[in-house]
Amino acid sequence: EKHLDAFQFIKDVAVDWEQSKYIEAEPGDYITIARQAKGSSNWFVGGITDENARTSQFTLDFLEPGKLYVATLYADAKDADYQSNPTAYQIHKGLVSSKTKMNIRMARSGGFALSLIEATPADKKSLKKLKY
Repeated sequence: EKHLDAFQFIKDVAVDWEQSKYIEAEPGDYITIARQAKGSSNWFVGGITDENARTSQFTLDFLEPGKLYVATLYADAKDADYQSNPTAYQIHKGLVSSKTKMNIRMARSGGFALSLIEATPADKKSLKKLKY
């Protein structure tokens, strides 16, 4: 109950997929996957790493060109660590496009979740670009 804000991703994420993109992976070490919700332009991305901290670097080039999306990033906090601080996280929200480059730090045995929902006119007025 102390972390209900982080569970918003679980509420938002689709359960049926149009397509999946495997962005990066090394068996036994890390993986980053993007999945498009069936019948929608919304995407959900997840990344996880082993006992080694690393940075996931990728471009959102799987998004439809010319459209803006509201990105909500659920990521490890700077001081997150699976042994000493396993529940430290941060949430960032902003606008992204198919040209946006992401550099997301994952703590040891950490990861991230990213929802990409097509932006409404109101979102475009109220949110700034996500820089991550």
